[in-house]
Amino acid sequence: MSKKKTSSDRPFAYHLEIELTVTTLTNLGLGLGRVALEGQDGGPGWVVMVAFALPGERVRARVFRNHANYSEADLVEVLTPSPHRIEPRCALFGRCGGCQYQNLRYDEQLSWKRRQVAELLSHMAGLELGVSPVIGSPRPFGYRSKITPHFNAPRPGRDPAIGFLRQGTRSEVVDVPRCEIATDPINARLAAAREEIRGRAQSGEFERGATLLFRDSGAKVTMDPGERVTEEVPLGPGETLRLGFLARDFFQNNPFILPAFASYVRDQARASGARFLVDAYCGSGLFALASAAAFERVAGVEVSESSVALARANAAANGIANAVFTAGDASSIFAGLEFPGAETAVVIDPPRRGCDEAFLAQLFSFGPRAVVYVSCDPATQMRDLRGFLAAGYAATAVQPFDLFPQTRHLECVITLSRPGA
Repeated sequence: MSKKKTSSDRPFAYHLEIELTVTTLTNLGLGLGRVALEGQDGGPGWVVMVAFALPGERVRARVFRNHANYSEADLVEVLTPSPHRIEPRCALFGRCGGCQYQNLRYDEQLSWKRRQVAELLSHMAGLELGVSPVIGSPRPFGYRSKITPHFNAPRPGRDPAIGFLRQGTRSEVVDVPRCEIATDPINARLAAAREEIRGRAQSGEFERGATLLFRDSGAKVTMDPGERVTEEVPLGPGETLRLGFLARDFFQNNPFILPAFASYVRDQARASGARFLVDAYCGSGLFALASAAAFERVAGVEVSESSVALARANAAANGIANAVFTAGDASSIFAGLEFPGAETAVVIDPPRRGCDEAFLAQLFSFGPRAVVYVSCDPATQMRDLRGFLAAGYAATAVQPFDLFPQTRHLECVITLSRPGA
């Protein structure tokens, strides 16, 4: 893999090939091993991270960048393979940056993700708390209901590469005729769209690149970001929630695990004994509406007016009368709520960057009985967890969900309660 030359030649020269044994996987999906440096007297050794190398493997790797306390290297050869190494389904694996684990058996992916959550919990939050086994996706492949492939500005006489960023780069696009983690309907639409885009590019229509959208709602695949689509979420026998949202909006992209995921969040909030529920990042109302039957009243709060309108429409469409949705100002997210904090559970599902200090201060001032914290980035979740612990909350359950098989990503649900509540 072509890399820009590193600015430092210590401790390894650029493109020096080294051998090492990989001992673990980082939460970024990289194999990690250590190398004893010349003149180093004992110690654990210098950290080297190698993409697509698996724990237990002896590998040859080519260094392309040195940092202050670790180096990065490309995998050149697997000298001793892991017994859990398998043949990737996608021929582009290792070049396309979308997947990190197609070469690892799925049950081992789940085991490592659980271990990574436990390590983050220990190192970042100082908690030695049992992490439940990761709940896996019913579909390890063909599960993703939304993809956003890109293409760069076309060159005269050449078809543009339409796909995803090449591993380790920020601008080079790998041409992806088919994405193995996307649903079959998306792949069928992708094939037709690629031909159309290339024809338009040959006619000189594009002066710059663009990002495409493919959203599979189960009924059809749309490429129109502003089109309203509907997702059906089975929550139990005879109970199905129908949620409408815009194709471009954030919505969980693995519909096959979504029923178990939404039901778990509801059950954790209900188990607190709270009478009321607040969904503080409610979006189009997934958690609020999925949980409404378990509480006397439910309130969804969201800074986006358009999302609040969709949530209200979804409540009406599902005949849910005990849920209200308001557009809350970020500086006063809980203002106007009539629920007493001691009798309220709060669900939060913030962006990948986690919760900001202003939001956490408001949440702790409101003082809910319990909080169910949903996160797509356990690292920022563990950072925020320190604030909860300092505010007197205790973590009582940690449940990861694998919404993103074959990748390093996962969702983690942490349940927090105030002792004595």
